[in-house]
Amino acid sequence: MDLLHTQDGTPTLLHPVYGEAYHPRQGALLQARRLYLEQTRTHLHPAPRVLEVGLGLLVNFRASLESALLRGVRLRYLAVEREPLPGELLARVRLPLPLAEEVFQDILGRWPAERFAGPWGELRVLFGDVREVQLPRLWATAVYLDPFSPRANPEAWSPFVLRALRRALRPGGRLATYSAQGAFRRALKEAGFALHRVPGVGKREWTVGIGRGVPPG
Repeated sequence: MDLLHTQDGTPTLLHPVYGEAYHPRQGALLQARRLYLEQTRTHLHPAPRVLEVGLGLLVNFRASLESALLRGVRLRYLAVEREPLPGELLARVRLPLPLAEEVFQDILGRWPAERFAGPWGELRVLFGDVREVQLPRLWATAVYLDPFSPRANPEAWSPFVLRALRRALRPGGRLATYSAQGAFRRALKEAGFALHRVPGVGKREWTVGIGRGVPPG
């Protein structure tokens, strides 16, 4: 895969099968901060627990870790990844996040392990299909839904997966995603999320779902 540079100067990659980039052309790091951290309020949470679907290049993880380290809080991060990239390819995607990059280099030394931990917190990776992995109930303070698009990867956006994500999210927790597809939004609402539309960067809208009450099941 060849590196592509987005408009904020940070790199991404084009997936040869899906025909989509891992991040928007407006900026890989920009989306991580503006959409996933800010819209889920992870950048303010005193004890963030993030569940991500689609770990990819670990940009969202590193942006979340940098925020946590700057604030002096521990980050607990659980990610589901069906197609992990090789460590030598991940090593080429450098970000201007000095604290997180130091941790990231240690992670690359043992990649792809299932658990990484240190004074900064913990990263656990479930390597497999999100429809098949076991997610902890009422664990996450935030969900980053960041697989390839519903067109390219419809399984990751299915009602079954959205219900599983709702069960994994604590009451009042937030799910954020770049997709504004109508069928997805209807399924998100049916899964037990209060639906919100927020202005996007590079597109008109992003989607935020807030977990209300305790999910069934």
